Amino acid sequence: MSEEVIATFITAPNEEEAVKIARSLVESRLAACVNIVKNVRSIYTWQGKTEDDSEVLMIVKTRKDLFNELAARVKELHSYDVPEVIALPVTHGAEEYLKWLRESTG
Repeated sequence: MSEEVIATFITAPNEEEAVKIARSLVESRLAACVNIVKNVRSIYTWQGKTEDDSEVLMIVKTRKDLFNELAARVKELHSYDVPEVIALPVTHGAEEYLKWLRESTG
């Protein structure tokens, strides 16, 4: 069953901060795996201005029931006032991978 599995997106200002957050999430078993994608360009509105920044994107594979704890941990470690922490449901996946993900978290 994949309905309990989510992919969470988190942006960070640089790779160093992303690695710090990713290691904490994996080592505490809040995530099974975190992919770090460099060179992401983000255009967004912040405090009434349009911003255009280079960021790093983390794709975090975890379980839905761990999201609140994961989001709290990210907020503790993140340098942004309002870090992006959004989750999408995983509707399908290789059963062997999903089994590994469940066993690697919690």
